[in-house]
Amino acid sequence: MEFNFNIINGQHVTASESMTVINPATEAVIGQVPKVTPHQVDEAIHAAQQGFEIWSTYAAEERETYMLSWADKILENQDMLAELLSQEQGKPLNEALGEVQVCAKFIRWSAEEAKRMNGDILVPSKSHQRLSVIRQPVGVCALITPWNFPAAMVARKVAPAIATGCAFVLKPSSETPQIAIAFIDLLNQTGIPNGVANIVTGASSMISDAFLSHKVIKKISFTGSTEVGKLLVEKSAQNLNRLSLELGGNAPAIVFEDADLEQAVSDIVENKFENNGQMCNGINYILVHEALKARFLTRLIDKVKALKVGQWNDKDVNVGPLINAKAQENVAHIVSEATTQGASLVLGGHKMDRKGSFFEPTILDGVEKEMAILEQEIFGPVAPIVTFKSDEEAIEIANRTHQGLATYFFTSDVNKVHQVAEQLAFGMVGVNGTQLSLPQAPFGGIDESGFGREGGHYGLDEYLELKFISLTLNK
Repeated sequence: MEFNFNIINGQHVTASESMTVINPATEAVIGQVPKVTPHQVDEAIHAAQQGFEIWSTYAAEERETYMLSWADKILENQDMLAELLSQEQGKPLNEALGEVQVCAKFIRWSAEEAKRMNGDILVPSKSHQRLSVIRQPVGVCALITPWNFPAAMVARKVAPAIATGCAFVLKPSSETPQIAIAFIDLLNQTGIPNGVANIVTGASSMISDAFLSHKVIKKISFTGSTEVGKLLVEKSAQNLNRLSLELGGNAPAIVFEDADLEQAVSDIVENKFENNGQMCNGINYILVHEALKARFLTRLIDKVKALKVGQWNDKDVNVGPLINAKAQENVAHIVSEATTQGASLVLGGHKMDRKGSFFEPTILDGVEKEMAILEQEIFGPVAPIVTFKSDEEAIEIANRTHQGLATYFFTSDVNKVHQVAEQLAFGMVGVNGTQLSLPQAPFGGIDESGFGREGGHYGLDEYLELKFISLTLNK
């Protein structure tokens, strides 16, 4: 099936203009999607308002029925969805399949958790008072998703929105729109009321401006760059839209002197090269205690050399292409700048001589804390190594960033776990492991990595308003 349409008020719609979708591994055109007009965006927003008026009256258990059906449909179509995701985004098929399966988990968790959106009964000040607090859906939401996890981010935003009784208009990345369309099409196939689930594709600036200008839009959830996030903050002042922003990261992985070296290397390589390094909470650079550096580097080289680069359907492939040629050029520039500043190229470091935006898995040694590479999100398969002498120095280097999304550290000292975690200025900390994205856990950062959380009951709170009710009884 071709996903060459948008969905507005439960109907498939097209537009007079279209945009092409490119496979980053082959550079072939694999689809066309509509380039909607401002009028069509208005239609989607008004449809969402009508859908919200109906959907918000449904009980949580009624909404759960539709959501569980959506999760079932995703799993029934998981092979098709994974192939579509791999061809659009470039990631290996096993990664894409895992992403699709995780989506069903997020949807089911949100559906179940929504039945526990309890309020409070407050102690009154007078005997004839009754005080209560209830939680209600915020309203129509605009959801803007990125290209690096184009299925997971749809599930992580849509699931809590509809679980709480909100309706939405989704704007996916223009790099990977078809997987998002497929997901919303499956949601509409559950019989969910028309207007609850809408999706539009097209010019990002036009669509986001429409979201920001409509008073109907009460909430905007955006995952993307810090630069765009700051623009949304500025422009949202017009209507004081509620915002959730999951922005860029600059995650260090700290390998302390007492770390389990084998575990640290294995987990770091798995995280660093997942999705070809295109992961906001992915490891950006590695801080290694100087006493471990030589042994760590030897093991790291062996692990990275064993990675297989290729197309999504190549056998045993671990690493796919970068999302496009611009990303490939950016990674090449970052590596070149680092070596010019004194870093040593240990492995890789070049664009691959083949069709597609492939880049060699790369290791840089001798990176110093003043180098530019530690101040930017690489978003590619590059592992810079920095050494440190003391725990205090490692924490100081890690905390230099203003992009406090995630960090990781490895230690065998249980006493060190909370001491270090509490000193690290990040929204998420992984200790002796790198899994941070879980349905029950709050995902998000601090400082220039944004605000708001996705996952857990914290994620549902982002789509709810508190209402205080004060009742005075007849005396």
